Amino acid sequence: MKEYLFSLEFIYLVASMTYILGLKMLGKPETARKGNLIAAAGMTIAIIGTIFLHKEVVPNYIYGLIGTAILIGTVIGWMIAKKVAMTKMPELVSLFNGMGGASAALIGLIEFEHYTGDTLSTTTIVAGIIIGSISFSGSMIAWAKLNGTLNKPLRLPKYNVLNNLIIIGVVLFASYIAWSGSESQLFIYILFFAALGYGILFVLPIGGADMPVVISLLNSFTGLAAALGGFLYGNMVMLTGGILVGSAGTILTFAMCDAMNRSLVNVIFGSFGGGGDSLVEESGSDTMKGSIKKTTISDTAILMNYSQRIIIVPGYGLAVAQAQHAIHELEQLLASRGIEVKYAIHPVAGRMPGHMNVLLAETNVDYDKLAEMEDVNPEFQNTDVVFVVGANDVVNPAAHNNPSSPIYGMPILDVENAKSIIINKRTMNPGYAGIENELFYNQKASMLFGDAKSVIQALISELKGM
Repeated sequence: MKEYLFSLEFIYLVASMTYILGLKMLGKPETARKGNLIAAAGMTIAIIGTIFLHKEVVPNYIYGLIGTAILIGTVIGWMIAKKVAMTKMPELVSLFNGMGGASAALIGLIEFEHYTGDTLSTTTIVAGIIIGSISFSGSMIAWAKLNGTLNKPLRLPKYNVLNNLIIIGVVLFASYIAWSGSESQLFIYILFFAALGYGILFVLPIGGADMPVVISLLNSFTGLAAALGGFLYGNMVMLTGGILVGSAGTILTFAMCDAMNRSLVNVIFGSFGGGGDSLVEESGSDTMKGSIKKTTISDTAILMNYSQRIIIVPGYGLAVAQAQHAIHELEQLLASRGIEVKYAIHPVAGRMPGHMNVLLAETNVDYDKLAEMEDVNPEFQNTDVVFVVGANDVVNPAAHNNPSSPIYGMPILDVENAKSIIINKRTMNPGYAGIENELFYNQKASMLFGDAKSVIQALISELKGM
């Protein structure tokens, strides 16, 4: 029994349990931070156990190389994570996810020569190379799109047909390598670069509005690639972790598809933007009929001060302005006057799943005040004021009213049902989907132009003077 307690199998069992517990705790905002730490602790003991309790004889200098690599990676990861702004969090997720895919692909490249002749192992290796490579190159393109380096979709002629032919060719070539028992290093590197190319072509044409779907899908790819590595090595903790990441990413992908009104088949093989073009390209000619109403800080403060129920709808503009602390202060000020305040969170608000939840959690917003779309939509009709801060596409009534709109059928926050709507934006520019917002021309809506942080701080000052 004593030997088992210090065995690698027992450590892997404990680590696997921490992954499952941590993932479960990530399901609730109030326990997410603790769950992340628990899962990280499990990963740490799994790594330490693997290094010091393995049965193979390893030269001492290898331990030095491993320790150096871990130290360098830890320092770089720690510094990046500490310094990253909340607006850059989606980019960080894409970057780190890509590194996981690259690791899985490199494992396959290194191990290929050691398993030639074993069809099952070779199949596992080539599958890991394909999936890991697609995850890596696709994540890098997603990162470039999110940080603005590639801010417009790039489409080749018949890109759907081209992409589908490439992935079919990659799969057929991988099948030949596995079933023929080929030992050719040239073949495996051709497969590697072909998969990298497909990952680039896979994400390159996608418009920015679909990035939440892309991120969650690529995340599931990385998890699957890690699981294949665990299967190859017979490493249970690697297999468990990969399965959890892959399955969680897949479930999240389905949720994002529902929120973006996309089918999974359309995500993988079709046009992300709908109708063959991206949302940005397809809707540029849309023009709304009607006029907009502008409002002032003073009028908005008066309207809020005499309200009973207010719902705040945060969007990416809130993150860009770094106004999360200001909006929390405004919420607390209104609540101190007996006004019921809550936040309406759309599943794809921001640039990645859960972006707004993470942003508001940073300011210690009461989790009970964060309402999901399905729960809050029936409440808008009984709400005095909706304050939309930097959100656009997720509140656009065109999703309900305009069958020709690229976002038609997409579930949105039904803010148009509220008694009064205040929309804070810098300009009248369209949102990430590239289409005009019908809500701006609603008779109950008023535009409050300006930087979100400055506007909210001015609102706070005005309310304190009442």
